[in-house]
This record gives sequence, structure tokens and C-alpha cells, in this order.
Amino acid sequence: MFDPTAFDNMKVVIEGALYDFDLSGEIIITDRNDFINMAKMSRSFDLSFQLPAGSVTAKIEMESKLVNLAAELLSNSLPEKLAGSYVKLQFFLELLDTSADFQAIETIFLDIWGEKRKITQSVEYNPLDKPRKIKNTITLDFERIIGEEQMDDLIEMADFMVTTMEKLQAIVAPENRG
Repeated sequence: MFDPTAFDNMKVVIEGALYDFDLSGEIIITDRNDFINMAKMSRSFDLSFQLPAGSVTAKIEMESKLVNLAAELLSNSLPEKLAGSYVKLQFFLELLDTSADFQAIETIFLDIWGEKRKITQSVEYNPLDKPRKIKNTITLDFERIIGEEQMDDLIEMADFMVTTMEKLQAIVAPENRG
């Protein structure tokens, strides 16, 4: 009989939590990918979604490398703390080029996710556009392996992602621009 890995179990939990939000109409799932890299013996999964009337997109990515699977299956040979997956969150939005928005975004992430997470903002823009519109990608990296013992945290993470999107949407919504 097939015994699912930590990656499989965690993927099902986060996917189920997000599809529950989709079924209730709170979000709309826009993309889903599930990859197996046979050359590196790794797996990755990502799921993207938006608020129904929003322009902010969120994406959760999970990746499990060979060492993570080996730590799970060969627990006598490798440290058990390596069993699990890397989780990264990204939020994509477009806004006018104002440093006040970048500070407001940083504050949103610190308020919701805390200071222990690595939060980065990267921007892309056409320098010839007037007014300049910025494509901002905010990445939240946990910088550690998430294991099966944090399953409840994955469900809570889905809630936090939706809350983050709602607050980001308030920054980019045209009626809130002055």
C-alpha cells in the first residue's frame, strides 16, 4: 500500500483549505501546478488565487527535495528535522510608484506575519511610463522546513494569506488612490 509522504500530506491540507475558500466564494483559484523533477528527484507544488473583485494575486509554493524525502524515509540515516517541505508565499500587485505604498506594504506584512519571516519586495517597471506603474512582488520566505507537525499552521496560513490580500487590495484599489 502507498504511504503518502509529508509533502503529499501537507499539499492536500493546504490545497483543501484554499479550495474551501474557493468554494465559499472568498477567493478564485487561478492556477495550479504540481511537478515532479525526475532529474533531481524533487517535487514542487504551487497554487495561485485572487479575491473575487481584486487585482492582487497570491501564490503558495511548496518544494520537497531529495534530502527531505530521504530524511523521511531513512530516518535512521538523516536528521528528522530535514523531513518536510520548503514553503514560500508570493503576492503580486500593480500600483503607482510611491515609496509610501512600499512602506505600507511592509507594515501589513509585519503586522500579519511577524518579524521572524524574510519579507522582500521586488519591483519591475517601464522607465518610460508616465505615470510610472510598478509591478510589485512581495515574497515571504519562512527560511526553514515546514513539517507535518505544523499541519494546523498551514490551514492558518491560508487564512493569513486571504487577510493579507484584502489589506493589499485596499492599497491598490483605484477608489483609495488620491
